[in-house]
Amino acid sequence: MHPVLFKIGPLTIHTYGVLVASGFLLGLGLAVRRARKEGIPSDKIVDLGFYILLSAIIGSRLFFILMNAGYYLKNPLEILKIWEGGLVFYGGLILAIPTAVWYVKKNTLGVWNTADLFAPSIAIGHAMGRIGCFFAGCCYGKPSEGLPWAVTFTDSQSLAMTGVPLHPTQLYESMGEFISFLLLVILRKYKSFNGQLFLTYILLYSVLRFIVEFYRGDVDRGFITSQLSLAQGISILMFLVAVAGLVILRQRKVRLRRKGKT
Repeated sequence: MHPVLFKIGPLTIHTYGVLVASGFLLGLGLAVRRARKEGIPSDKIVDLGFYILLSAIIGSRLFFILMNAGYYLKNPLEILKIWEGGLVFYGGLILAIPTAVWYVKKNTLGVWNTADLFAPSIAIGHAMGRIGCFFAGCCYGKPSEGLPWAVTFTDSQSLAMTGVPLHPTQLYESMGEFISFLLLVILRKYKSFNGQLFLTYILLYSVLRFIVEFYRGDVDRGFITSQLSLAQGISILMFLVAVAGLVILRQRKVRLRRKGKT
């Protein structure tokens, strides 16, 4: 919608970058606040947050580049332009998870407890990032004539198709992430085992992404079949992993409780 926030001489500030950074800082701030309540050193959470950010950016960008390898082989300098969009959440998640596990184990923090601590932060940060996508025009939706809330992009620097009413898929996903954030905050009060919040987030996001993909119009994002996008395939896998993880961790909690009674 407005890819460029403002310009100061040769310096260009992109709206996408500002909102992604704002989402990260907001999410990290919430994680640090929660860590203090749980008696976890806040400095370790800050360090972990930046490790996650770096690995997520690298992973999400590499994933996007691999899906559009033909274009980037011809335009290698475009690889560095992450401020224009082109970050795939699942790619970031795939690299961020092992990085976070390595850091958590190195600093003797509980893996699942720390994951739960960050779950609401990931949701709120991602919600802000998708608003950034909306302003940049990336991850745009299919044409939708007559849809009351359809959005027509007019800025020539937008990554979306211009002059055509489109589904605001970025806002669909952002709204879903805000709802996920609220659900996780509520669920945190009734949490019964470590890992519950994080795996619930993965479950919620996989469902959200699977649905939103039906309305996406950027055909270069990759497809497994003509009807199933790559992101939908990963969503199915992540959903199954989340469900299996929730069942396993819950059963482990029950077994430990029973052993404690004997």
